[in-house]
Amino acid sequence: MRSLVTGGAGFIGSHLVDALIARGDQVTVVDHLQRGNGHNLADARARGASVVRADVTEIATMLDAFRAARPQVVFHLAAQIDVRRSVEDPAADAYVNIGGTAAVLEAARDAGVERVLLASTAGVYGDPARIPTTEGEPVAPLSPYGTSKAAAESYLRLFSRLHGVSTLSLRMANVYGPRQDPHGEAGVVAIFCGAAAKGRRARLFGDGGQTRDFIYVGDVVEAFMTAGASTVEGELNVSTGRETTLLELASALGVRTETLPARAGEIRRSCLDPSAAGERFGWRARTAVDDGLARTLEWTLANERAPAPAS
Repeated sequence: MRSLVTGGAGFIGSHLVDALIARGDQVTVVDHLQRGNGHNLADARARGASVVRADVTEIATMLDAFRAARPQVVFHLAAQIDVRRSVEDPAADAYVNIGGTAAVLEAARDAGVERVLLASTAGVYGDPARIPTTEGEPVAPLSPYGTSKAAAESYLRLFSRLHGVSTLSLRMANVYGPRQDPHGEAGVVAIFCGAAAKGRRARLFGDGGQTRDFIYVGDVVEAFMTAGASTVEGELNVSTGRETTLLELASALGVRTETLPARAGEIRRSCLDPSAAGERFGWRARTAVDDGLARTLEWTLANERAPAPAS
């Protein structure tokens, strides 16, 4: 299959690229490579992946890239993913997440792409009343990031109606795993692993009883690949359906914590019901949290320089 991955040098995208190549796909990556993560594509380049350095908001470049690659399936993972940054600059967030999605969809329509998948987020639900949260719950985001992803989902449905492009949005829970940078836009697992590697205490805001649905990146990659080969449309959760508190996470990683005041507006519980994905295309998460955390910590220890702890 001819596959194109936007944001393919990123944390999730690079794992997806590797898996597509291993499956035998002809893979094109579109990424602006501004985060210094081009090294994630070293193996992919060596195995024949084509890499186009471009921003997804550049419609002319997207048209050229899609026409050259002629992909059958597009995995759209390029995004502005920092919630705090989206609050500080909602216009920039919308420009990338909404404008970039519209450009990708227009390029896909122009090139005759059969199927487009979007990496969406649990953030579209905001602070839902029901846990675990099903796809039937209202879309009520609490941040510009969640709002821009909800709008991107709407664009996928629009292009499906107007142009017959098969589309599906995967609403991901808290993804973690190797290659997630413990700095900058990282999730809590990467931050805690980074603290463990440096021998530091991890900062814990509030009492640590907040829960999240942590899903291993390998399971997310399987979800994208399985969904890409299906004809299912709409929106589906990609998650484990299990809650883990931040205190449990710290204990599993063996990292000490320091407690700070709770952050205003933080959601207390987040957990998505993944049963619809199992029913509609046979996917389910297979990696136990303890196993995934062990792999992630091992990778972090190997890639972070840990200074000797003070005596």
